[in-house]
Amino acid sequence: MAEVTIDLDTPEGVEICGYVRHEEGHAFEVRWGWPERCVCEQCGHEEAARIALKDTVYVVRDLEVWGQPSFWVYQPPFHHCSQCGRRQHVLPPFKRKDVSYTYRLEEAVLRSLIGSTEEDVSRRWGISAETVALIVENQLGEVGAVDPQRKITDVGIDEISLKKRHKQYVTILTDLSDPKHPQVLAVAQGRDQAAAETCLNRLSAEQRQGVRTHRSDMSLAYAAACGNLLPQSQQVIDRFHVARQLGHAADQVRKKRPGHTRRRSPTKSKRTSRP
Repeated sequence: MAEVTIDLDTPEGVEICGYVRHEEGHAFEVRWGWPERCVCEQCGHEEAARIALKDTVYVVRDLEVWGQPSFWVYQPPFHHCSQCGRRQHVLPPFKRKDVSYTYRLEEAVLRSLIGSTEEDVSRRWGISAETVALIVENQLGEVGAVDPQRKITDVGIDEISLKKRHKQYVTILTDLSDPKHPQVLAVAQGRDQAAAETCLNRLSAEQRQGVRTHRSDMSLAYAAACGNLLPQSQQVIDRFHVARQLGHAADQVRKKRPGHTRRRSPTKSKRTSRP
């Protein structure tokens, strides 16, 4: 019987303990270490964790495997408070509360929005546009600082257009220190200098000093923000943006050449009656 090995990067503390291929998808059974102590969300009582498992399974969407969707499956644990009797879920380390997808999928969806829209990304990942919008909303709601112990040498700063023909933009800051594993650092509303500075200020002063390059488009607002907050960094303009500007310049020259006529849309000829 043939065997196939799948190499997966899992978050620290998460272990894969089972696998099932289902039609065009992949399901991985996962488990993780439970906390030793829990605080009841209802009465605030803290005690040694009293963990039990629900008689069901939860399924959350993760990154694709071989271009096909994959899912993490687990039996949800809950803590039973001895003070008030409340049963509360023990949240796994790989997803946020009340969503059915992992943090990793969130970041992949956000990165897919660069140069695209909610509708295009929803079709790309096979999820609803509402889910894409919720992912962006959750990221906008995070205002805490980036882990100050994290070493960051290269970043990317881009704009995201949420909807076609609508002026709804957000700015996204990405850690590019490890090119194979880019990670979203911050998201802010708008695409002006203030939005870029909001993202960059999520980094500590020491982290900003350590950034050596920042990749962006030719936005003057982003250039000004990075010039103010990344004093040791050199700007690297994406090849895509350079090619687009060259194409635009070539098109302008072509239009100025003698004999160039603007293409007209076909119109129906009007009938005129003879006198």
